[in-house]
Amino acid sequence: MKTLYWIFPCYNEEECLPVTSVSILEIFNSYVKEGLVSPSSKLVFVDDGSKDKTWSLIAELAKREESVIGLKLSRNKGHQYAVEAGLRYAFSKNADLTITMDVDLQDDINVVRDMLLENQKGFDVVYGVRNDRSTDSFFKKATANGYYRMMRKLGVQMIENAADFRLISNRALAALLEYHEANLFLRGLVPQVGFPSSKVEYKRLERKQGKTHYPLSKMLMLAFDGMTAFSSKPLSFVGKLGFFLIILSVIAMVTFGILNGVNVLAFSIYYYLFPFISLMTGLILVCLGLIGLYLGKMNIEVKKRPHYFIETIEGE
Repeated sequence: MKTLYWIFPCYNEEECLPVTSVSILEIFNSYVKEGLVSPSSKLVFVDDGSKDKTWSLIAELAKREESVIGLKLSRNKGHQYAVEAGLRYAFSKNADLTITMDVDLQDDINVVRDMLLENQKGFDVVYGVRNDRSTDSFFKKATANGYYRMMRKLGVQMIENAADFRLISNRALAALLEYHEANLFLRGLVPQVGFPSSKVEYKRLERKQGKTHYPLSKMLMLAFDGMTAFSSKPLSFVGKLGFFLIILSVIAMVTFGILNGVNVLAFSIYYYLFPFISLMTGLILVCLGLIGLYLGKMNIEVKKRPHYFIETIEGE
């Protein structure tokens, strides 16, 4: 039997945790009884600097349940770092398998059994893939589909409709943790590792309690992190756009000169050039901003600062 460390990043889940932890423990204990996983397996709840009573709930759960471990980060670092903290902790304990998923259980907890069975067939990575997103809003579905299409065109290898709900074997995790980049985007990194992989499909469910902590602003930041961390095509696009604008500007100046010379223009040429100059200035600023985004990320990477600090471990 393999040892499973099942990891749940948590941020301000005071309303959700008392409800979902019951379901998690029930299913986890059933897997142990059936012999799907070793009795030494653990549930790891990572508190990402919550501002409510999330940590006190995790600590209480860890004291009550022998199978529960609580990790408290010293401050809020973001979802990806909370997942990384759980993965590195599991690796330090020589876990055979790790599974990561959100504690709100919008990802179907019942397909974890399928993940374990896929691993028994020899797959090192098993992705949870959403085949039904009817519970998401039209806007969220449309933007998600558009994002995956854009990433494919940029040459980024990603599993479509797969978030951070996945199983990883020990040897695949060892390879994944060789990546030390500060701009962490696990959805892009895991496929880079390789090793035999499989998928299990499920319907995305409604959130059981509380509200989402991943609003549009955070989703956009995650999308930009993925784009800039795995593709340099936006930078080459900036160069092509600049070349195109030079040609367009020359054509425009020649055209305006001819029209002004034959008295076709009804007003001063400056009235026609002002919108064009404004457009060019806006495009230049956008391109400089994109270049600055890449330079800013490089600045963070070269400093090699620690990703997080664990303040407290409960349940060891």
